[in-house]
Amino acid sequence: MQVKVKDVMSRDVAAVDRSTPFKEIAELMIGRRVSAVPVVDGQGRVAGVVSETDLLRKEEFRERFYREGYRPPLRARLRHRLDHEGGNVAARARGDSAAEIMSTPVVTTTPDTSVVSAARLMDRHGVRRLPVVDEHGHLVGIVSRHDLLRVFVRPDEEIAREIREDVLERNIWTDTSKVEVTVRDGVVSVTGSVPERSSADIAVRLMRRVNGVVGVVDRLSWEWDDLRQQRWVGV
Repeated sequence: MQVKVKDVMSRDVAAVDRSTPFKEIAELMIGRRVSAVPVVDGQGRVAGVVSETDLLRKEEFRERFYREGYRPPLRARLRHRLDHEGGNVAARARGDSAAEIMSTPVVTTTPDTSVVSAARLMDRHGVRRLPVVDEHGHLVGIVSRHDLLRVFVRPDEEIAREIREDVLERNIWTDTSKVEVTVRDGVVSVTGSVPERSSADIAVRLMRRVNGVVGVVDRLSWEWDDLRQQRWVGV
Protein backbone atom coordinates (compact mmCIF):
# COMPACT_ATOMS: atom_id res chain seq x y z
CA MET A 1 0.00 0.00 0.00
CA GLN A 2 2.79 2.44 0.77
CA VAL A 3 4.58 4.08 -2.14
CA LYS A 4 8.34 3.58 -2.06
CA VAL A 5 11.11 5.94 -3.07
CA LYS A 6 11.83 3.72 -6.09
CA ASP A 7 8.32 4.45 -7.38
CA VAL A 8 8.88 8.22 -7.64
CA MET A 9 12.65 8.78 -7.83
CA SER A 10 14.53 9.99 -10.92
CA ARG A 11 16.98 7.46 -12.31
CA ASP A 12 18.58 9.84 -14.80
CA VAL A 13 20.80 11.60 -12.28
CA ALA A 14 23.03 14.57 -13.04
CA ALA A 15 26.16 13.66 -11.06
CA VAL A 16 29.81 14.75 -11.02
CA ASP A 17 33.05 13.25 -9.80
CA ARG A 18 35.37 14.70 -7.21
CA SER A 19 37.62 16.42 -9.80
CA THR A 20 34.86 18.20 -11.74
CA PRO A 21 35.69 21.95 -11.93
CA PHE A 22 33.45 24.62 -10.39
CA LYS A 23 32.42 26.04 -13.79
CA GLU A 24 31.38 22.65 -15.18
CA ILE A 25 29.26 21.98 -12.09
CA ALA A 26 27.50 25.34 -12.48
CA GLU A 27 26.90 24.73 -16.19
CA LEU A 28 25.54 21.25 -15.50
CA MET A 29 23.13 22.50 -12.85
CA ILE A 30 21.89 25.30 -15.11
CA GLY A 31 21.60 23.02 -18.14
CA ARG A 32 19.74 20.29 -16.26
CA ARG A 33 17.71 22.78 -14.21
CA VAL A 34 18.62 21.16 -10.91
CA SER A 35 19.66 22.85 -7.67
CA ALA A 36 22.09 20.16 -6.48
CA VAL A 37 24.21 17.33 -7.86
CA PRO A 38 25.68 14.28 -6.08
CA VAL A 39 29.43 13.80 -6.13
CA VAL A 40 30.51 10.19 -6.70
CA ASP A 41 33.86 8.46 -6.27
CA GLY A 42 35.53 6.08 -8.69
CA GLN A 43 33.27 3.19 -7.65
CA GLY A 44 30.05 5.20 -8.07
CA ARG A 45 29.52 5.68 -4.33
CA VAL A 46 28.14 9.01 -3.11
CA ALA A 47 30.89 11.09 -1.53
CA GLY A 48 29.13 14.43 -1.18
CA VAL A 49 26.63 16.87 -2.69
CA VAL A 50 27.18 20.23 -4.37
CA SER A 51 24.16 22.51 -4.08
CA GLU A 52 23.35 26.01 -5.24
CA THR A 53 24.21 27.13 -1.72
CA ASP A 54 27.70 25.68 -2.06
CA LEU A 55 28.22 27.50 -5.37
CA LEU A 56 26.80 30.80 -4.16
CA ARG A 57 28.94 30.65 -1.03
CA LYS A 58 31.98 30.95 -3.25
CA GLU A 59 30.64 34.14 -4.78
CA GLU A 60 29.33 35.53 -1.48
CA PHE A 61 32.71 35.29 0.24
CA ARG A 62 35.07 35.77 -2.70
CA GLU A 63 35.60 39.54 -2.30
CA ARG A 64 35.50 39.26 1.46
CA PHE A 65 38.65 37.13 1.41
CA TYR A 66 40.25 39.40 -1.20
CA ARG A 67 39.66 42.38 1.14
CA GLU A 68 37.80 44.47 -1.44
CA GLY A 69 35.30 45.83 1.04
CA TYR A 70 32.52 43.50 -0.04
CA ARG A 71 29.85 42.88 2.60
CA PRO A 72 27.78 39.71 2.01
CA PRO A 73 23.99 39.79 2.33
CA LEU A 74 22.63 39.50 5.87
CA ARG A 75 21.43 35.93 5.25
CA ALA A 76 24.90 34.87 4.16
CA ARG A 77 26.52 36.57 7.18
CA LEU A 78 24.12 34.90 9.60
CA ARG A 79 24.67 31.49 8.04
CA HIS A 80 28.41 31.99 8.25
CA ARG A 81 28.17 33.08 11.89
CA LEU A 82 25.94 30.21 12.93
CA ASP A 83 28.02 27.60 11.15
CA HIS A 84 30.13 25.81 13.75
CA GLU A 85 32.74 25.04 11.09
CA GLY A 86 33.43 28.58 9.94
CA GLY A 87 37.00 27.81 8.89
CA ASN A 88 35.82 24.92 6.76
CA VAL A 89 33.22 27.16 5.12
CA ALA A 90 35.91 29.65 4.18
CA ALA A 91 38.06 26.92 2.67
CA ARG A 92 35.15 25.58 0.67
CA ALA A 93 34.33 29.09 -0.57
CA ARG A 94 37.82 29.20 -2.12
CA GLY A 95 37.53 25.72 -3.65
CA ASP A 96 37.63 25.12 -7.40
CA SER A 97 36.55 21.47 -7.69
CA ALA A 98 33.67 19.32 -6.49
CA ALA A 99 35.84 17.69 -3.81
CA GLU A 100 36.73 21.11 -2.39
CA ILE A 101 33.27 22.71 -2.33
CA MET A 102 30.91 19.76 -1.75
CA SER A 103 28.90 19.32 1.44
CA THR A 104 29.49 16.27 3.61
CA PRO A 105 28.38 14.03 5.20
CA VAL A 106 25.61 13.16 2.76
CA VAL A 107 22.05 12.36 3.80
CA THR A 108 20.88 9.50 1.59
CA THR A 109 17.94 7.14 1.31
CA THR A 110 17.28 3.75 -0.28
CA PRO A 111 14.87 2.62 -3.02
CA ASP A 112 12.69 0.64 -0.58
CA THR A 113 12.24 3.49 1.88
CA SER A 114 8.65 4.77 2.07
CA VAL A 115 8.01 8.25 0.69
CA VAL A 116 6.71 9.27 4.11
CA SER A 117 10.01 8.32 5.75
CA ALA A 118 11.94 10.09 2.99
CA ALA A 119 9.88 13.26 3.51
CA ARG A 120 10.57 13.15 7.25
CA LEU A 121 14.27 12.67 6.56
CA MET A 122 14.31 15.73 4.30
CA ASP A 123 12.51 17.80 6.91
CA ARG A 124 14.80 16.65 9.72
CA HIS A 125 17.95 17.62 7.83
CA GLY A 126 16.56 20.65 5.98
CA VAL A 127 17.36 19.34 2.49
CA ARG A 128 15.28 19.40 -0.69
CA ARG A 129 16.49 16.19 -2.28
CA LEU A 130 18.11 12.91 -1.33
CA PRO A 131 20.53 10.77 -3.32
CA VAL A 132 19.20 7.22 -3.51
CA VAL A 133 21.79 4.49 -2.94
CA ASP A 134 21.80 0.70 -3.01
CA GLU A 135 23.05 -1.56 -0.25
CA HIS A 136 26.66 -0.85 -1.28
CA GLY A 137 26.28 2.93 -1.28
CA HIS A 138 26.24 3.20 -5.09
CA LEU A 139 24.13 5.99 -6.56
CA VAL A 140 20.99 4.64 -8.26
CA GLY A 141 18.74 7.71 -8.34
CA ILE A 142 17.66 10.93 -6.67
CA VAL A 143 14.37 11.94 -5.08
CA SER A 144 13.21 15.52 -4.55
CA ARG A 145 10.44 17.16 -2.59
CA HIS A 146 8.63 17.63 -5.89
CA ASP A 147 8.79 13.86 -6.51
CA LEU A 148 7.32 13.17 -3.08
CA LEU A 149 4.51 15.67 -3.58
CA ARG A 150 3.30 13.68 -6.58
CA VAL A 151 2.06 11.05 -4.16
CA PHE A 152 -0.39 13.52 -2.65
CA VAL A 153 -1.89 14.58 -5.98
CA ARG A 154 -2.86 11.10 -7.10
CA PRO A 155 -6.06 10.92 -9.16
CA ASP A 156 -9.16 10.21 -7.08
CA GLU A 157 -9.96 7.19 -9.25
CA GLU A 158 -6.55 5.67 -8.49
CA ILE A 159 -7.02 6.17 -4.75
CA ALA A 160 -10.50 4.65 -4.84
CA ARG A 161 -9.24 1.64 -6.79
CA GLU A 162 -6.44 1.00 -4.30
CA ILE A 163 -8.88 1.20 -1.39
CA ARG A 164 -11.28 -1.26 -3.01
CA GLU A 165 -8.63 -3.72 -4.14
CA ASP A 166 -5.89 -3.50 -1.50
CA VAL A 167 -7.87 -2.53 1.59
CA LEU A 168 -11.33 -4.02 1.27
CA GLU A 169 -10.64 -7.10 -0.87
CA ARG A 170 -7.20 -8.16 0.37
CA ASN A 171 -6.85 -6.90 3.93
CA ILE A 172 -10.32 -7.08 5.46
CA TRP A 173 -11.21 -10.67 6.33
CA THR A 174 -14.97 -10.28 6.22
CA ASP A 175 -17.81 -9.51 3.81
CA THR A 176 -17.32 -6.01 2.33
CA SER A 177 -19.83 -6.33 -0.50
CA LYS A 178 -22.09 -3.71 1.13
CA VAL A 179 -19.35 -1.09 1.41
CA GLU A 180 -19.32 1.88 -0.98
CA VAL A 181 -16.26 4.08 -1.50
CA THR A 182 -16.09 7.46 -3.23
CA VAL A 183 -13.12 9.84 -3.39
CA ARG A 184 -13.17 13.55 -4.16
CA ASP A 185 -10.09 15.77 -3.96
CA GLY A 186 -8.36 13.11 -1.89
CA VAL A 187 -11.16 12.90 0.69
CA VAL A 188 -12.57 9.38 1.04
CA SER A 189 -16.26 8.87 1.86
CA VAL A 190 -17.08 5.32 2.96
CA THR A 191 -20.65 4.14 3.55
CA GLY A 192 -22.48 0.83 3.97
CA SER A 193 -21.99 -1.91 6.51
CA VAL A 194 -19.78 -4.82 7.51
CA PRO A 195 -20.58 -7.72 9.85
CA GLU A 196 -18.26 -6.71 12.73
CA ARG A 197 -17.34 -3.39 14.29
CA SER A 198 -13.66 -4.38 14.48
CA SER A 199 -13.58 -4.82 10.70
CA ALA A 200 -15.04 -1.35 10.21
CA ASP A 201 -12.41 0.16 12.49
CA ILE A 202 -9.56 -1.64 10.71
CA ALA A 203 -10.86 -0.68 7.27
CA VAL A 204 -11.02 3.02 8.11
CA ARG A 205 -7.59 2.95 9.74
CA LEU A 206 -6.06 1.32 6.63
CA MET A 207 -7.80 3.81 4.33
CA ARG A 208 -6.15 6.70 6.16
CA ARG A 209 -2.75 5.14 5.46
CA VAL A 210 -3.24 5.04 1.69
CA ASN A 211 -0.94 7.50 -0.03
CA GLY A 212 -2.81 10.50 -1.37
CA VAL A 213 -5.67 10.29 1.14
CA VAL A 214 -6.32 13.70 2.68
CA GLY A 215 -9.06 12.51 5.05
CA VAL A 216 -11.74 9.86 5.59
CA VAL A 217 -15.42 10.55 6.16
CA ASP A 218 -16.49 7.44 8.07
CA ARG A 219 -20.16 6.47 7.71
CA LEU A 220 -19.62 2.73 8.05
CA SER A 221 -22.03 0.76 10.22
CA TRP A 222 -21.79 -2.79 11.55
CA GLU A 223 -24.18 -5.59 12.42
CA TRP A 224 -22.37 -6.93 15.48
CA ASP A 225 -20.33 -4.99 18.04
CA ASP A 226 -17.66 -7.61 18.67
CA LEU A 227 -15.45 -5.05 20.43
CA ARG A 228 -18.03 -4.48 23.13
CA GLN A 229 -18.40 -8.23 23.68
CA GLN A 230 -14.63 -8.58 23.99
CA ARG A 231 -14.56 -5.91 26.70
CA TRP A 232 -17.47 -7.60 28.51
CA VAL A 233 -15.73 -10.98 28.41
CA GLY A 234 -12.55 -9.36 29.72
CA VAL A 235 -14.41 -8.11 32.77
